[in-house]
Amino acid sequence: MKSTGIVRRLDNLGRVVIPKELRTSLDMLEYANVEIFTEGEYVIIGKFHHKCIMCGNEENLTDFNNKRICLDCANQLGKIAA
Repeated sequence: MKSTGIVRRLDNLGRVVIPKELRTSLDMLEYANVEIFTEGEYVIIGKFHHKCIMCGNEENLTDFNNKRICLDCANQLGKIAA
């Protein structure tokens, strides 16, 4: 993990602003979705990427019962159901 040297204070609602320089360098547009992770005492905020719920693949996704699934997993499920 790389330190940016940037320190921000949480507001009274627990919000923090991601500095514009970081948003620009990470190509994060206004209203972009972010994912929040924890690792020990650290909170990690990253760009959200749609992934297959079964294998984590980010390509060839389709919706199935309001979940994202890749075509490879969908084909594997089709073989099981047959």
